[in-house]
Order: sequence, then C-alpha cells, then structure tokens
Amino acid sequence: MTLRFIFVFPASLCVRGSHGCCLAAGAGSGRKDFEEDPRVQGARGHRRSVSRGSYQLQAQMNRAVYDERPPGSLVPTSVAEASRAMAGDTTLSENYAFAGMHHIFDQHVDSAVPRLQFANDDKRLLACCSLDGTLSIMTLSPPPPTVKVTLKGHAGPVTDFAWSLSNDIIVSTSKDGTLRIWNTEDGRCIREVADPEGSELLCCTFQPMNNNLTVVGNSKHHLQVVNISTGKKVKGGSSKLTGRVLSLSFDAPGRILWAGDDRGSIFSFLFDMATGKLTKAKRLVVNEGSPISSISARSWISREARDPSLLINACVNKLLLYRVVDNEGTLQLKRSFPIQHGSQPLHSIFCPLMSFRQGACVVTGSEDACVYFFDVERNTKAIVNKLQGHSGPVLDVSFNCDESLLASSDTTGMVIIWRREQK
Repeated sequence: MTLRFIFVFPASLCVRGSHGCCLAAGAGSGRKDFEEDPRVQGARGHRRSVSRGSYQLQAQMNRAVYDERPPGSLVPTSVAEASRAMAGDTTLSENYAFAGMHHIFDQHVDSAVPRLQFANDDKRLLACCSLDGTLSIMTLSPPPPTVKVTLKGHAGPVTDFAWSLSNDIIVSTSKDGTLRIWNTEDGRCIREVADPEGSELLCCTFQPMNNNLTVVGNSKHHLQVVNISTGKKVKGGSSKLTGRVLSLSFDAPGRILWAGDDRGSIFSFLFDMATGKLTKAKRLVVNEGSPISSISARSWISREARDPSLLINACVNKLLLYRVVDNEGTLQLKRSFPIQHGSQPLHSIFCPLMSFRQGACVVTGSEDACVYFFDVERNTKAIVNKLQGHSGPVLDVSFNCDESLLASSDTTGMVIIWRREQK
C-alpha cells in the first residue's frame, strides 16, 4: 500500500496585515524567503515579515495555469480535493448561515454610519464612525454588548477611520478638514492634524508594515502620507488623482497602494518602505463618472485560490472582483455580482478566514437595505446568503476575526450585530 502525505500550511506561515489580510507562503517558498526588516516597525515597534518578489512569483504561477482553466475560475491546488474532504461536506451556504440579530446599537440614530470595523484579530471590540461627528468603540463581550467609549472632538461629519495594528490607536478623518489620532482605551484625542489645503478629508488607512504612517485622501484630489508621531507630511508621499479621493487599500506586504476617486478611476502606487515615498504606477477607469466608494485587497481569496485580488464597489449596480496581475498593481476584471448600488458610499469585504471548504466568500452592503454574501467560484446563483433587517441602505460590513459575528451599518445610523449559527 502506498502512503501519500498531504501538507497544509499552518497559520504560523501567514503574514497578517492591519486589515486581516493573510499572505501564505507560496509553492516553492519557505521561511528563508522572508526577512525581518527594521524599517517596517509600527508605532509600538511591531516587526512584520516581508516577502521578496511575491507578486513576480505569483504572476508566474498564475500565468502557468491560466490557459488550463475555464474563464473566470480560480486556481486549484494539488491538495484541493483533500482539503475539502478534511472539512467535510459543509457548503458555503451552511457555513454562512446566521441565527439572527445578536444586538442592535442605535447611539448614532438619524445620522448615517458610513464605516465600521472590528479591531484587528479581535472577537469583541468594534468601532464605527458617524456623520454626527463622533466615533464609538463598542465591546460585545462579556454580555451585554455596550458602548465602551465615545470619541468626541471633530467639528464635522466623520468620514473614515482605521485601527492601528495593536488596536491601541484609531485614526479618523472628517469633513472638518482634520485627521485625529485617538487613544482607544480612554477616548482621548492624542493629536489633531489639519489638512494644509483646508479641504475635507474623506478616507484614511494605516501603512500595514509601519503604523507610524497613515495615508489620507481629501476632497481636492490629493493623496498624502502623514507621520502620525510628528503630525507632519512625508516628503515625496503625495500625489494627485483625477477626482475626490474616496477609498484606499494597501496590499498585505504594504508595497502597493490603490486609491479610488469619484470620477471612476483607480490608481495604483508603489510605496517605498524606507522613505514613505509614493510612485504612481497604473490607472484603471472602471466607469467614467462612477465613484469608487470601496477598495478591499486580499492576497489569497482562499486556500485554493492564489490570485491576489481587489474587491470594488463603484456605483454601477455591481460588486466587482479584480485580479492583480503584476507587481505594479495592474488590474483585470475577474467577476461581477449584481447588487443595488447607484449613489451611496457602499463597502464590501473578503471573509477573513481562509477555509478548506469549496468556494470563497465576499460580503457587501446594498442600497436595498440588505447584506449579501457571494461565492466567487459559482458561475450561476452566486448568492450564498442575504440578511434583512436594516431600514436603509447598508453602507458597511465587518467580520470579527473568527467570523462568529458580522456587523453592518446603514444610512439611518443603525448598527446590527449578526450571530452566525454554530455547527
């Protein structure tokens, strides 16, 4: 009898970025392909691993299999069937079935909640921002769920925020023209950084490998890297887009930044780890005049799908999934999924866990007041689940780290926590 051994990458070989993205070691790579770089330390000295040439390697792997698979399909690995067997016969529909509402937060009622996000690698801490000018940090356990602290100080609607890697800091942007840095434990505003042009600040994100650096987009088409330790702009860390900068996302290694504007364009930038300098690389016009309200990057969609990908909301009544085809951030449309999206700033996410189950799932808000789950591997009937309960367009969605809870927010100020059924 011949024994066959199947090896599966453990969690220890994953490099997790500030947005929960996971980059697993590819075929033919090992720990020797990763190096500790002293330049990629966060605000509290976090060291992260950096992969050499990951996109070139991935592009070669992708090119080798593109001609051998059906159009639009994902890349199967040699352990695909074994992985599915290990997971049992549970389908994605069963895996993402929800028992109902776990809790409803209404402290921002009558003012839209455009963004919400669970803390990094955390099950219980959730934050959201509101057009009423405040942010809330909520704790979901131990019960009952409560508002832990309210962040007050902005003089205008809060448009976006981001957790630091260690979850001790939140940065937020506002139409009052300021970036604020908050202590998440007591709610103190540590620093306020005014936009030099006096323009509205519309989006922000941390550099995943160095949380001293935050990228901010404003209403005068400018993108700027800011050192939050000094409150100063980084030399060479600015660029101009064709419209108001609405959305930002880094890849997991922090080398490529994508930015979307209200004219329908997505720009890719190469980020210099040592200096914080931005170099404009590529531009894609998704649909002329259609705002790019959300960009979400993922290195691997699932354990059996090696394509680095972007998930895009672009006010075209579709959720768009793009393939990243090279190390300059060039995009190629892979799939689209029908949703109601014509004008609201909707957001979407990749499910945070890479599963052994067949299929890969993404989640999005919609203007019909529903939350949709799509299986990106299905050619037909891609909807896995649909959650109803909001009374207005659903603007944002966020999973906690183990996918036991999903949070969603809407234009009426309601935040719903959904509990997944336990199998």
